[in-house]
Amino acid sequence: MSRKYKRQAPRQLSTFSAKPVEFNPDYTIIKRDLKRIGILAGTFFAFLIVLAIFQTQLIVLFGI
Repeated sequence: MSRKYKRQAPRQLSTFSAKPVEFNPDYTIIKRDLKRIGILAGTFFAFLIVLAIFQTQLIVLFGI
């Protein structure tokens, strides 16, 4: 025997309107991290440029 199920009517949303939530994210931590990443990347890049400039002297100095 098969059972017959009644379809339920869709539930109505409440008539009370909620206050709209203002989306105001705080990105101060992300800004600080991005600043730190930029400083580190710039430092490493400058270090690589210095190594490229003095590579011949470093090769002679370390005997590679």
